[in-house]
Amino acid sequence: MNNQDTLIDRVLQNLLKEQAEKGPDLRQQHPKSHGLLHGEFKVRDDIPKQYKVGVFAKPHTYSIWIRFSNGSSPKARGCLQPDTEGDSRGMAIKLMEVPGDKILDDEKFTQDFILINHPVFFLPDVQGYIDLITFRKQKEQGNPEPELQKKLERTLAISEEIKAKIVGNPLLIQYWSTTPYTLGDVPIKFLVKPYKLEEPPAAKPDSPNYLREAIVKYFNDTEESVKFDFQIQVYVDDDKTPIENPMVEWKEADSPPITVAMIEIPKQAFDFEERKRYDDSLSFSPWHTLPEHEPLGRVNLARKKIYEEGAKHRRDYIQELLREPKPYLLIQDDPDN
Repeated sequence: MNNQDTLIDRVLQNLLKEQAEKGPDLRQQHPKSHGLLHGEFKVRDDIPKQYKVGVFAKPHTYSIWIRFSNGSSPKARGCLQPDTEGDSRGMAIKLMEVPGDKILDDEKFTQDFILINHPVFFLPDVQGYIDLITFRKQKEQGNPEPELQKKLERTLAISEEIKAKIVGNPLLIQYWSTTPYTLGDVPIKFLVKPYKLEEPPAAKPDSPNYLREAIVKYFNDTEESVKFDFQIQVYVDDDKTPIENPMVEWKEADSPPITVAMIEIPKQAFDFEERKRYDDSLSFSPWHTLPEHEPLGRVNLARKKIYEEGAKHRRDYIQELLREPKPYLLIQDDPDN
């Protein structure tokens, strides 16, 4: 086992421990959903020839599920972080009935794209995650190491930038993949831009679930569908568009976005229990993918095992409860205790 594998296992064990304590039946990444919506992913017919690869090889309309979410893990057992607290906002897209062999074999006919509402990731690599966990524990104990704080200066600054963003409606903001992928032989990043880009509200609403409520209100108030451009940015060089450092933004001036598809979400009802149960049953991963869109870089490599094991433990826990119910003393599911 190399050092990267050792670090990934350390991160995974920490996440699985947190999952077991705070919500074994919940996702540890983006557990709080603002809505699971159905829509269409329409591949354009005017894509430059060199980028007609994988799902973009020819014009086609895919049925999709899109899940909007908050990034933070559960605060405590049965307690998800309210929308009023600063957080990353996620957009996970699952294309359906996608032919071809996939990198992971747990889903045979899907292609996932994972994005957040910030152009860069807040960690450079797996070691950065371990350093951040160590620093947070030191801070709780009142004795953070100055050297470690200095090392994490950029991470902490990006985290604050993300938390400071005020989002009024998840349907009306931009999203980025932050990490790179392949498009055949070409390294790229994805970004998703809404046709209607909202001005950030002056202040957040005070409801803990205001982002779901904003989507519900949007569909109640309009007959219009929601549309996004799905775009790619192409690798230029290691300085302007690095592969191994997702904390560096691929600026549009250096790599102008190319629109390869359009996402359309029709007016719909979604805030009902059956949809919420289906939402809970889904698993999203950047590694649910055709080889032509393989994730690149150390951060994505870590995500492969972390996402896969987290989903497995979540499903195993649910299946175990279905097979053999357990007493309260073993479940301890009261959020007030």
